[in-house]
Amino acid sequence: MTPSSSIPILHADAVRALLPRLDTQNILRAMFRDLAQQTAVQPPQTLALFPSNGGDFISYLGVLASQSVFGVKLSPYVPRPQGPLVTAWSLLMSMATGQPLMLCEAGLLTVERTAATTAIAVDALAPANARILCVVGLGALGQAHVRHALALREWREIRLHAPNLAQLPEATRDSLRAMDPRIQLVESLPAATQDADVLMLCTSSSSPVLSTLPGGKPCLVTSISTNGPSAHEIAPSLLPQLQVYCDYRATTPDSASEMKIACAEHGWNTGAIMGDLPELMAGTCPLPQSSQSVFFRSIGLGLEDIAVAAALYELTLQ
Repeated sequence: MTPSSSIPILHADAVRALLPRLDTQNILRAMFRDLAQQTAVQPPQTLALFPSNGGDFISYLGVLASQSVFGVKLSPYVPRPQGPLVTAWSLLMSMATGQPLMLCEAGLLTVERTAATTAIAVDALAPANARILCVVGLGALGQAHVRHALALREWREIRLHAPNLAQLPEATRDSLRAMDPRIQLVESLPAATQDADVLMLCTSSSSPVLSTLPGGKPCLVTSISTNGPSAHEIAPSLLPQLQVYCDYRATTPDSASEMKIACAEHGWNTGAIMGDLPELMAGTCPLPQSSQSVFFRSIGLGLEDIAVAAALYELTLQ
């Protein structure tokens, strides 16, 4: 990749226009294979606190040698009375010249890469005969998870739930149902999760959404959470009951709050992690047993951001 004399700065509208041209799942599959082959580097994410409890920002770093790029995504979290403000910008740099290639607003890319990462995990970990999908959280992330999951299995039911579902306008409900004819809007969390084969947690909750495992049969539970302080979507006490996987075992346990709490308070340890996405892509870790529920935790990797930003940059050159 060669830098131009002036680098492109892509705001949300420009990203939105190019996004449908990205095959995000396959971009990330290739990136996780690079990570498994040690042709990519994923440093730990870093959290920097603003003074006087004014918020924080997370730095997501990554080096992708196959594309000869490196870079960083910066994601601030600013608490406000009307709700927290979360933004994100990615800077893509050339390994060949050390010069910047592109600066892009990363909010939409973050949504897509987060949902695509979960979809890759579901494809690898869910039983082939999984038929009931439940998605909890109906914001942009939840809807992106639905889109990325539609083709993964021959779903018989797709159940959507959110704590505020009863308050949603009918037009919003109709828009959600229009995503796929199999979609059902379920106002009770226990009813939504009962007998689910795959349960995707896609909320911004800072406290557990799931305090007990779904009833009926073993289930694959996925979680993304938010960068709010100590945020986690499942109760840490559940981890010893689960077969645990994550996006990258070298960095996720140090950032995922339920893992840290489970280690400190519930007798779990990170050695119980059965595999991560590079290992799943390379076939070097065991697949889960069907008799026990599975948990997949994604914290978001800088390499995911760099990989999708690099693909976006290629589109700007065409």
